[in-house]
Amino acid sequence: MIAGVPKEMCAGERRVSLVPSSVQALVRAGLEVRIEAGAGAAAGFPDEAYVERGAATVGRETLFAEADILLQVRGPGAGAAADLEHYRSGQAVVALHDPLGEPETVRALAERGVTAFSLELVPRITRAQSMDVLSSMATVAGYQAVLAAAEVLPQLFPMLMTAAGTLAPAKVFVVGVGVAGLQAIATAKRLGAVVEAYDVRPAVKDQVLSVGAKFVEFDLETGDAEDAGGYAKDQSDDFIARQQAQMKEVVARNDVVITTAAIPGRRSPVLVTEEMVAAMAPGSVIMDLAAERGGNCALTRADETVVAHGVTVLGPTDLVSRKPRHASQMYAKNVETYLLSMIEEGALTLDLEDEVVAGSLLTRDGEVVHPRIRELLGLGTAANEGGED
Repeated sequence: MIAGVPKEMCAGERRVSLVPSSVQALVRAGLEVRIEAGAGAAAGFPDEAYVERGAATVGRETLFAEADILLQVRGPGAGAAADLEHYRSGQAVVALHDPLGEPETVRALAERGVTAFSLELVPRITRAQSMDVLSSMATVAGYQAVLAAAEVLPQLFPMLMTAAGTLAPAKVFVVGVGVAGLQAIATAKRLGAVVEAYDVRPAVKDQVLSVGAKFVEFDLETGDAEDAGGYAKDQSDDFIARQQAQMKEVVARNDVVITTAAIPGRRSPVLVTEEMVAAMAPGSVIMDLAAERGGNCALTRADETVVAHGVTVLGPTDLVSRKPRHASQMYAKNVETYLLSMIEEGALTLDLEDEVVAGSLLTRDGEVVHPRIRELLGLGTAANEGGED
């Protein structure tokens, strides 16, 4: 079988789905690997490096025509809509598809006859940790978020004692302590900031303390705040209102607020109101990592810089692509591990009893097969789940 790696065509996307170091593992497993010429260039991986590891470089048209398995960063639902028309029936596609946010694209993949695998839906179980693309990319985003905020903030992060006087350290508040939030905390601490953090899930307190930050606690009932996948659950309007009321004072006393609260397939909850922004000191910065789904700040605009009440609100959606080399390296390792778990004697073999396969398989044999996506599309229960449509 041929595994093909196309060049990412989304504007601003500099990552590549496979790096040279991953090629050998796929070749050893019996796969042929073909790379679209220039696919890794933006991430710092020249064609020659792929060829040295056993891959062949080809043109885009040839790649889509010949590859049995396409390995991509962004699938059609995640911004690469133009690629859909190039897929052929029976072809497998491993990528980020944003199926919860763009379920209609999953329907289009099924109609195209594509076997689609969604890396966002890989279950968060111990065995699949090395396949967890979301955690890998969140690590990069959390790091880059702090650097981007520090660049805009009109003061230094560390405390400095100089002949011209003592410079007070920047104060940073991180809202949402998942992988991105923890990395943001650690990075801000390394730069010398005083950091505090909050998460609706009280279980993350020890993690916050372990990276040197103060955990902010509010008077809220949070016993049912976490779902089975480890994500924060969507909360009621009343809960969010009480949360906002208690958060105002904390936001006001910090120079940088970094928000990371996102719920897969849903609009991001608004945690920082305009009233909170107005209470911050002029020159303060809000970095909203949830901008792609509306943002955690009421003033956020995706991929725009908004200045209001003297505060700069940043809503970038390309933070991960700003560090494309390491982002691609991590993504490729996740993809390599994921794909090899389904390769036997050089062929793609699907075990539908396998929790990882069943949890991430979107389409097969012209049908949408993922239960959650079928529900979103109003398709009922699939035949292979024990019922008929």
